[in-house]
Amino acid sequence: MNIVLMGLPGAGKGTQADKIVEKYEIPHISTGDMFRAAIKNQTALGLEAKSFMDQGALVPDEVTIGIVRERLSQADCEKGFLLDGFPRTVPQAEALDATLADMGKSVEHVINIQVEQEELIKRLTGRRICKECGTAYHLVFNPPQEEGKCDKDGGELYQRADDNPETVSNRLEVNMKQTQPLLDFYGDKGVLTNIDGQQHITKVFADIDALLTNHRK
Repeated sequence: MNIVLMGLPGAGKGTQADKIVEKYEIPHISTGDMFRAAIKNQTALGLEAKSFMDQGALVPDEVTIGIVRERLSQADCEKGFLLDGFPRTVPQAEALDATLADMGKSVEHVINIQVEQEELIKRLTGRRICKECGTAYHLVFNPPQEEGKCDKDGGELYQRADDNPETVSNRLEVNMKQTQPLLDFYGDKGVLTNIDGQQHITKVFADIDALLTNHRK
């Protein structure tokens, strides 16, 4: 079961990824994890990627694809995988298809967790961080017992600069523009399923689970 998980920041991808991985026993592969592992293991591609990252430059697609290929060739991916954060562009998606075809595989499900922009802004701007210990809270979903103070050490809670409404809104706009061509690409292939991410977490997973369970029949 080869899955690509998509969704804008704040849509709840991380939560659902954990649930999918736990139930279906496939590895959760995020771009960041792949790069860190390749660099730590000092693979040729990992060192090449590091040279770009050290300069603050984007890692070229061919290097990224090579690292993805290395990761998907590992034994734990034989029963499937959950890709998160990759592909980000249509050329990357095309390269992923070609890579998987060489391995006799294909992307079987692209799950896009949909949440309206207004709700995403509410989710993302509600975050507060303790200045002392770094514990994260959310004004709506996980509020501190005393307003403005950390439950653990009484430290002052603050809002990160990139969590203010204007910055969050701009970030979402950029993400939407980048994501739409990819959604169109997978939609045309007939592998895209949109999931309502504004439901309760358990209902979101129930919808994903129903999709994947039907796949197995």
